[in-house]
Formats: sequence, structure tokens, C-alpha cells
Amino acid sequence: SSEITSQAAGVLNQHAGLLSSNPNAGVVIAGHTDERGSREYNIALGERRAQAARDYLAAQGVAVNNIRVISYGEERPA
Repeated sequence: SSEITSQAAGVLNQHAGLLSSNPNAGVVIAGHTDERGSREYNIALGERRAQAARDYLAAQGVAVNNIRVISYGEERPA
């Protein structure tokens, strides 16, 4: 799932505060999955997960031009 859990929201809120107070800072958000599903599905799921985190940070006021997303799918399990 690419839904932001309450636990993840807490972590993202902390990062949002840091990024907002350091407007020149950049961040890379990497999406990961396990090995279930095809490679293509897992890359897409990892992308959706990373994008959901980016969207959440943007909603907290973080500049999206300072956020890059990447998906590793199952290649680099979290």
C-alpha cells in the first residue's frame, strides 16, 4: 500500500519541520517493496510510496522542488 500510516506521518512531520527550517536543503525519498509481485509492479508501487511521502511533505509546506523521489522496488528491500 502507498497509504501514509500514522507512524509514518509522525516521522514525516519531524522531517517536514527540519526541511521547512532549512529551505535550501534537499531530500531524496526512496520507495521500497518486498519481492511479492512482478518487478514492474514493485517499481510502480515503490514510486507510489515515495510520491505519497513527497505529497505529504508538500502538504506540510515543504518545497517540492527540493524533494526527489526514486523507486528501488524489490532491488533494495527496506
